[in-house]
Amino acid sequence: MKIIIASDSFKGSLSTIEAARFMEEGIRRVLPQAEIVKIPIADGGEGTVTAMVEGLGGQYRKKEVTGPLRERISAQYGILPDHSAVIEIAAACGLPLVAPENRNVMRATSFGAGELVLDALRQGCRKIYIGLGGSATNDCGVGLIQALGGFFLDKMANSISIGGRSLNRITNIDLRYLDPRLAEAELIAICDVQNPLCGPTGAAAIFAPQKGATPEQVKILDENAAHLAKVVTEQLQKDYANLPGAGAAGGLGFGLMAFANAKLQKGIDLMLDLCHFEQAIEHADLVITGEGKIDGQSAFGKVPVGIAARCAAKKIPVLAIAGSVGTDIAGLYEKGITAIYPAVCRPMPLQEAMEQAGPFTAQAAENALRLFLARQEKGC
Repeated sequence: MKIIIASDSFKGSLSTIEAARFMEEGIRRVLPQAEIVKIPIADGGEGTVTAMVEGLGGQYRKKEVTGPLRERISAQYGILPDHSAVIEIAAACGLPLVAPENRNVMRATSFGAGELVLDALRQGCRKIYIGLGGSATNDCGVGLIQALGGFFLDKMANSISIGGRSLNRITNIDLRYLDPRLAEAELIAICDVQNPLCGPTGAAAIFAPQKGATPEQVKILDENAAHLAKVVTEQLQKDYANLPGAGAAGGLGFGLMAFANAKLQKGIDLMLDLCHFEQAIEHADLVITGEGKIDGQSAFGKVPVGIAARCAAKKIPVLAIAGSVGTDIAGLYEKGITAIYPAVCRPMPLQEAMEQAGPFTAQAAENALRLFLARQEKGC
């Protein structure tokens, strides 16, 4: 029996590599001789660098950069065999880098992510994948572009201060001094959300509260982003604010498109193409996937549904394992997922569930496979 394991990471608990390893452990308790192919997968968020480096045979590179609140941190990105680079903006300006009591989305900057892009350019990389997800920022990528040599000036021709709080002061955008290597590079921003830049489903309204923003700050950040979008339209003749994904990572999707000519792509589709997923699943009998939480939102660009869509055409059943399962999952079965299994087997504190994520995932994989095989034997 040929089984493909292609799971996203379980955020805060298991990397994509670890999740696959524990799923394999559970499978081999049932079918020790099964042919198992593990494919590291991510959707543009946490784990994208690991999935691409491990899956495609790249190498890691570390660089000291500016953290979200201007502290110095060590960040890691990947260089792939074709000499393209893969960067997670969360490595430089991610929410986990800031203690909950210190979160300040008004000041947080994406400058460090720009420093990673700059380092990749210095290494000769001319194709750069940028995973958007998990940011502590809402600066619309202004910090990232400042690190690459761009200037955002107020009416007195002074550079604005860091963070989304200052975007309303921008009256002039000067991109003449951007690193010239940027013009030679292809930037591909990968994300798993469809949010526009502004409005009730925009970057500030949906994501800023989890980054510490008060309702009043959400309003300010949204208005500031709208102001920046207006200046961009007037001065650069670019109108990207309403494009799906513009609001990803605190508006970084918008900023990368507007200031660096990046292409925005759905993460899961890009990842599956890069790892030649459809070739890998040839003659497969079963695919097992998963992520930390599966709910109704998983239908919008998340790993399990993206995988199920590719498998449906080949009529390959897909079992999904999740750390937690929402109540609004009925629509996911229509997307091609055969069955969804929770990894947590009983009520317990979140911390315990995360600490035991590996063994729980292995047990869930075993349970799912046993039930699948039983139904196969009965011809269900």
